[in-house]
Amino acid sequence: MPLDQSFQGRSWPATEPYLVGREKIREFARAIGAADPEYHDPEAARALGYADVVAPPTFPVTITMSASRQIIEDPELGLDYSRVVHGDQKFAYTRPVVAGDALVCVNSVDEITSRGGHDFITTRTEVTTESGEQVVTVWSKLVQRGGEA
Repeated sequence: MPLDQSFQGRSWPATEPYLVGREKIREFARAIGAADPEYHDPEAARALGYADVVAPPTFPVTITMSASRQIIEDPELGLDYSRVVHGDQKFAYTRPVVAGDALVCVNSVDEITSRGGHDFITTRTEVTTESGEQVVTVWSKLVQRGGEA
């Protein structure tokens, strides 16, 4: 079943706040092999002007992947997640994510296309603080492979 093209341009309500923890940042940094001191040591981060440890640039995926369930679990969209591969990811930062941030996500579908029997969906997640300060915009492209599973 092809993706429902009417989802293009659709947005969902903001998610509940996600409180960014210092240890979550450290765990993520260790998992990706990021040894920079500002990812692990509050004093090193403060020396660079941050209030606490700063997250590596790809850290928001830990928040946006969960938030994107609003889109991918909507039965009307017609997405068969068993046939999905990740096509692309990009981040546009206003400022880094820092331990102590309480972040909310607003998801939108920017584009849905079909080519060569495959469906492509590009989602955009605006990540802000609870008070509305823009932090980062995250785009993700998913490819639903054609044919039966």
